[in-house]
This record gives sequence, C-alpha cells and structure tokens, in this order.
Amino acid sequence: MSGVVIRKVVDFVEDILTEGGRPAATPLRMAACAAVIRNPWGSAWVEDLQPEIHAHAAVLGEALVPRLVALMGGAEGIEAFGKAAVVGTEGEVEHAAGLIHTLHFGNVFRAGAGGDSFLPFTNKRAGAGTAITIPMTHKSQESKGARTHFLTMEFTIPDAPAAGEIVVALGATSGGRVHARIGDRFRDMEFMGVDQAGRPLRP
Repeated sequence: MSGVVIRKVVDFVEDILTEGGRPAATPLRMAACAAVIRNPWGSAWVEDLQPEIHAHAAVLGEALVPRLVALMGGAEGIEAFGKAAVVGTEGEVEHAAGLIHTLHFGNVFRAGAGGDSFLPFTNKRAGAGTAITIPMTHKSQESKGARTHFLTMEFTIPDAPAAGEIVVALGATSGGRVHARIGDRFRDMEFMGVDQAGRPLRP
C-alpha cells in the first residue's frame, strides 16, 4: 500500500453523425479517459481506506481530467458527464467505489468541466475486457432534469482490469442525444400535477 502506480491511460472517442437514419444537426462527441492502476489495497482486508483514497484522488484527477477536457475541446465543449470504476477480481467493490466517490476526485472533474451537478456512476468488480459503462447527465445542477442529456457510453480495455488492478474512468459528451424528443421530468411534473415523489404541486 504505497504510491500510485498507473499502468496505462486509455482514451475512447466516438462522434455520432447520424441517428435514426437522419443526419445530426451537430455531431455528438462522446469521450472517456480511463486509468488502469494497481489496486493499492490488494486482496488484503483494510479497515481504513481513506489514506489511499486521499493519496490517489489528486493523482487520478491530474491524469484524467485535463486529458478528457482536451478531447472535448475545453470545458465549454462539455455538457454532460459521469464516472465509473471497475476493480479486478482480487479486490472489493468498495475499492472501486472508494476511488471515485470522494470530493477530492469528483470536484477536480466538476471544476475542469465547468459543472456543479452530481456525477452519475457505476462501480463493480469484473475481469479484464469487461464493459466499462459510464452513465451521464447534464453537468449543470439547474439542468439536471434534462432527459436530453441522459446518456450512456460503453467501451472495453482488453487487458484490464487485471485481478490486482482498478480501472478508473471519466466520461463526457458535447451535448444531448441526437434528435432527442422525449421531453423532461419537469414537464411531466407540470402535466401530472405532482413532483417526482408523487406529492401535489403547490398552486
């Protein structure tokens, strides 16, 4: 349990040009950056995960955030974002969760992307070549209900995570879904006369 060991950093980019047989008015870019690191806790039971979480958070933020922001052409090119972590089979899901569910990591991404909303996530344990799935929503808390920006990207790294590794990934998109047309939850609330918990809206 000493030092941050990054084996490699992987980029994934796709530009969606058409959807439903219709050209996109503006191509939608979806990009991710992932770091493949040695699991700092290995297979041993560790009661206090905080020291390694703190040691890794800034390093992972520095390795991933500027790289992803550059792929998106700057913070202004990002409208939605999310995160994911996959721990190898020797580790615990708690290890994956620990490295992404900390403000020492998440706030670096929010600042770099110019966002202020909650980062949607996945964290799981799996073997090399598993799907790395990043759910995304609008980066602005004010626009969090915009279903246009409910997006998911998925990619694989053929040799990661190895049993003693963790993959930590960040994802971003340049906009909402191409040809989005299902409305948003605020419109649903207005139409139904209730909030998302089913409580009547005040007149």
